[in-house]
Amino acid sequence: MGPEEQQRTMKVDALTVGPMQTVCYIVSDKATDELMVIDPGGDPEMILESVRMAGTDPKFIVDTHGHADHIAGNAALVEAFPAAELCIHPVDADLLEKPTKNLSAFFGVPLASPPATRMLEEGDVLLLGANEFRVIHVPGHTPGGIALYWSGTDSVAGMLFCGDALFASGIGRTDFPGGDEAALLGGIRDKLLTLPDDTLVLPGHGPATTIGREKQMNPFFEQEWREQTTAQ
Repeated sequence: MGPEEQQRTMKVDALTVGPMQTVCYIVSDKATDELMVIDPGGDPEMILESVRMAGTDPKFIVDTHGHADHIAGNAALVEAFPAAELCIHPVDADLLEKPTKNLSAFFGVPLASPPATRMLEEGDVLLLGANEFRVIHVPGHTPGGIALYWSGTDSVAGMLFCGDALFASGIGRTDFPGGDEAALLGGIRDKLLTLPDDTLVLPGHGPATTIGREKQMNPFFEQEWREQTTAQ
C-alpha cells in the first residue's frame, strides 16, 4: 500500500528529488487543507509547484535530519512561504547552516539553509487540523534524527515518516560524522518496530514498506523476530 492509498483523512504526495533521490513528502489534512513538507531535499521548483497545486501554504517544513540531501530545498521554501515554521531536532540544528557538517561541502556543492524556527523534541506533536504527528527521536544516522508518526484511524493504518533511520530491508548509514550504529539499531527496535505492524513506513529514500514487513524481512531484525516467534 502506497501513500496515495491513504485516502480518507490525510493526503500524501511523494516526490523523488535531488541527485540522491530523496523522497520529499507533502502531507495535507483533507478537512482543513493544512499542509506540511517533509524533507525538501532538492529540486525546489518541483516541490514549490506541488505545494502551489495543493492551493495552500505550508504550515510546517520539517527536516528529519540535517544532511544536505534532506535540506537543500529549505531556502526556496522559506523564501516562498515565510510564515511556515522550519523544524528540526535541536541536536541537528547547526547542520543547517554549516556545509562541513551537513555534508554538502564534502560533495563539492556547499549549501546552507536558513536557521530553524522551531525545535522538535521527543514527544512533541505537530498538528494538521485534528491530526497529530508525534515526534520520535531516533539518533544514529545523525544525532538529531527524528521520525513523525501519525497513528491513523479505525479504518486507515498509521503512517511513519522516518527519514534515513529505517528503509525497506535496510537502515540508515552510520559511517558519517555523528553516526552511531548501536544507537540507531536500538532506536528502531525500541521505538519504531513497537508500532502496529500495519503502520505504513515512508522512508527518506526508496519504496514504502510496513513495520510488520521490516520485523520479518529486514536483515538487521529478522533473526530477532524469528526467535521471538519461536519462543511464543
